[in-house]
Amino acid sequence: MTSPLRDLPVEFIGSFPDPRAPLAPILPEIALLGRSNVGKSSLLNAVAGRQGLARVSHTPGRTTAMNVFRLPEFYLVDLPGYGYARASKTDREGFAKLLEGYLKRRTTLGGVVWLLDIRHEPSDQDLAQREVLAEREVPVLVALTKADKLGLAAQRVQLAAIAARLEMPVSLFHLTSSRTGQGIADLGESILSAVREAA
Repeated sequence: MTSPLRDLPVEFIGSFPDPRAPLAPILPEIALLGRSNVGKSSLLNAVAGRQGLARVSHTPGRTTAMNVFRLPEFYLVDLPGYGYARASKTDREGFAKLLEGYLKRRTTLGGVVWLLDIRHEPSDQDLAQREVLAEREVPVLVALTKADKLGLAAQRVQLAAIAARLEMPVSLFHLTSSRTGQGIADLGESILSAVREAA
């Protein structure tokens, strides 16, 4: 199965360093959130069904602004990754300010796709983002990336452990792999459901 977003037209709108930047027309926004090395660009390309849509870099921390993509009924917003230790202190502070401003105050935010590497337990920075998302009370889908790196039994164990650590129901989690396509179609369906609920 392929993602249902593959059949929808998509257009890159632009990069915006200001979390208050207005978009026209006003539509629900689905934000992609995750650590700088979690594979956001690869997942965005996979779920949109377009390999060259978001530029994939071998160097973490390349996304430095809100990269906005327009689909017919909503925007996909690729946010800067958090937790990139090799970025300068000024850059890290700028990323944090943008993320906080967007996640806490963006009135058009309709939902968040939160990417976590299935191979690792949630970090302190992940837990801090969990607090922000809980305070905002927007719908959250958790995409556990790089699932192909683990066997099926290990995937289930990690899924249960991460869900328990984050105190979130397993039903919100998607096991995904941008390389094999695992879970991509289901994640696309869940994104469209979140858009319909936010509209």
